[in-house]
Amino acid sequence: MPLPTLRDQRIAIIGGSSGIGYAVAECSLAEGAQVVIGSSSADNVEAAVARLGPGAAGSAVDVRDEASVTGFFERTGQIDHLVFTAGDWGPHLAPNPDTKLSPSTAAEALKVRVFGPLLAIKHAQARLSANGSVTLTGGLLAHRPRKGAPLSTALGGTLEHLARGLAADLAPIRVNAVCPGLILTEHVVSQWPPEMIKGITAQLPLPRAGEPAEVAQAYLYLMRAGYTTGQVIIVDGGAMLV
Repeated sequence: MPLPTLRDQRIAIIGGSSGIGYAVAECSLAEGAQVVIGSSSADNVEAAVARLGPGAAGSAVDVRDEASVTGFFERTGQIDHLVFTAGDWGPHLAPNPDTKLSPSTAAEALKVRVFGPLLAIKHAQARLSANGSVTLTGGLLAHRPRKGAPLSTALGGTLEHLARGLAADLAPIRVNAVCPGLILTEHVVSQWPPEMIKGITAQLPLPRAGEPAEVAQAYLYLMRAGYTTGQVIIVDGGAMLV
């Protein structure tokens, strides 16, 4: 049996203009795939497509707006895999105890990180190949909660359980999730002081933050792995061990 590969497969990556999604696009192209990236900013998509080079295309998509999601997949056409890495960093995800949470705050957070994937899957499903896959993105707070972040913790856990539920619901389309630890995305590098990153990672078995290209390998595995569904891969430098 030939080794599984992404060569000549077509991958839609929502959140693909930066961070982990961009790394997934870059690594997929290196394996011979074609990628279509989506993000809320048309300028960011255009710049990312130019950097990615041949085999890459993309367009803007607002995952909070169903008409925008519909249009994105109409432009994308048939695909083999859907990867969803989009997230927002709005004030509704700022550290707050649960006593400060409000229904409107929670609803705002759900728009991109939960309802966004659901809308994407709804409109991608008819365009996915029969042996295709969906890969969602959770977060380590689902397993290692910290004070002041109950909403982010809940969102990460929701995405993991959503992947398991959809794996049963959408079979034989495979649905999985990746749970990244601290990854040096553009947001983290620009917003987190180096000493803060060092303090968080110093006690890990691998005492550093991860690179986007390292966590991207988990997404590539889940796209290739034709007998894997309903699973969550944790890429955390060993944080779950300490």
